[in-house]
Amino acid sequence: MPTTEKSPRAFARDGAAAAARSAAKAFWWTANGLAARALTRPTKGENAREFRSEAPAPRRNALRRAWMEALAKDAADVRAGVYPLTESLAPPTQALDRALDFLKDARDVDRRRRKGDGVEVKSDPKTSSFPNYYRQNFHFQTDGWFSEDSALRYEAQVEALFSGAAGAMRRRALSLLAKDLVEADQRDLTILDAACGAGAFLSDLKATFPRAKVFGADLSEAYLSVARDRSGAPCVQTNLERTPFADQSFDAITCIYLFHELPPRVRPVIAQELARMLKPGGVLAFADSIQASDAPELARLLEAFPVFFHEPYYSTYQELDLARLFESVGLEEVAADQAFLTKARLYRKPIVSGVA
Repeated sequence: MPTTEKSPRAFARDGAAAAARSAAKAFWWTANGLAARALTRPTKGENAREFRSEAPAPRRNALRRAWMEALAKDAADVRAGVYPLTESLAPPTQALDRALDFLKDARDVDRRRRKGDGVEVKSDPKTSSFPNYYRQNFHFQTDGWFSEDSALRYEAQVEALFSGAAGAMRRRALSLLAKDLVEADQRDLTILDAACGAGAFLSDLKATFPRAKVFGADLSEAYLSVARDRSGAPCVQTNLERTPFADQSFDAITCIYLFHELPPRVRPVIAQELARMLKPGGVLAFADSIQASDAPELARLLEAFPVFFHEPYYSTYQELDLARLFESVGLEEVAADQAFLTKARLYRKPIVSGVA
């Protein structure tokens, strides 16, 4: 149930504000992304990564339209009151500091890219207790998932990569969830953001469901520290392959951009754990990369992504049948959405006859 009543004019103002802020973010992070590529020239010079594909290059106009659609869908949902205006613009000095830090780190990222070094963090004794697949510099990022600096920098990295559309793409899952729970009394809801990372989507959940009990969970304590500060939500450090939560603990679980970073053997294990934690009738709001079958015209771009950003399990994710995977653990797909390079799905755990 809504926590506040707003007039149509107020929702329209919020939608206009969302569009304006998205445009400002898009300009800022597109400029930063272009600056990073100009500084590093990842396809030029010594030890440059090579990439070949038989798929045709995506048409620039088609890519731009898909990007604009993500921003437009986000603003439309704010205008319709599906979720509140959550985008905020950092003060100029903070925005400049974040951009300078991102650009400075881009050189280190490119050094790892040229060396092909995606497991720099694996040699650190402090990471030895974590799963091997987790002990990598995903995206060639400094410190992998193991430092607060990495967590503070992560949002800038993804926004620069996706030209300011990262938040809008993530919120396709929030849109599906909010529409499904529109008639629910938030005071009765318990929601888990699984693999919450540095807490950007967790903050969106808290803003959309302010009366619900919202929790975050992640394997990285460094990222959880930032997530707690950013969202104000309680967070639990846990491996999602086996969590401390009881059976049927949550009315809703969200899982954003996790499965493309999991080995094939781990995906069904975590899918089963997510299903176990859901109450009958509960929903899983899922978002991750699109697959080539969703947008064949972008196949070449999707093939290039793991080459330049160290995504060791991305190619197997591209072949994954998500509907079949979640069906195998008892979850039914009930809604779907897509924007730019992200697909969102809503899966429901059926209510067994006679069991509430």
